[in-house]
Amino acid sequence: MKTLGKSDGFTLIELLIVVAIIGILAAIAVPGLIRARMSGNEVATIGSVRAVNTAQVSYSAACGSGAYALLFSTLAVPPPGGNVGFLSQELASAVTPQKSGYTFVLAVGLGGVPGLNDCNGTPTNLAYYLTATPVSFSSTGNRSFATNQGGAIWQNQGPAPPTEPFTPSATVSIVQ
Repeated sequence: MKTLGKSDGFTLIELLIVVAIIGILAAIAVPGLIRARMSGNEVATIGSVRAVNTAQVSYSAACGSGAYALLFSTLAVPPPGGNVGFLSQELASAVTPQKSGYTFVLAVGLGGVPGLNDCNGTPTNLAYYLTATPVSFSSTGNRSFATNQGGAIWQNQGPAPPTEPFTPSATVSIVQ
C-alpha cells in the first residue's frame, strides 16, 4: 500500500496560478465574443429591415393599392384568397417587436398621407418609416438603422436611428 507524501497532488499556489491563467484568457476572449455577437445582431437586423422593405413593396403591389402598411401585423395578414402574409410572424407579432437585440418601430413616413384602404379594409399610407435601434447600445449593437419607401437602408453609428429626410453625415450613411 502506497502512502501519500508531500509531493502528491497540487499545492494551493499551483491552483491559484491555474485560476489566474484561466482568468487572463477569459479577459482576452470575452471582448472578442461580445464584438462578434454585436456584429451578428447588426447583420441579422439589416436582413430583417430588408425583409420589411420587401414585404412593404409586395403588400403595396398586391393589396395596398400603391400604399403601405402602418402596422407590422397588417403585413402578416394574407390577401383575400391567399394563405400567406407578406411578413413572418416573428416580426409581426408585436406593435414594436424585438429581434436580434434590436427594437423595430414602423411609423408614417415624412410627408405621408392616408391612402386607400387595402384589400382587407385596413387603412394605409403613402409613406412609411422603419427604424431599428439596439435594445442596449454598445451591448446588443453599435449602429441604428432606418429605411422608408425608397428602399435604401441607412445606418447611424450611434444609438438614434437616422431621421428623414435621410442625408449623409459623419455618422450617417447608406448600408452597402
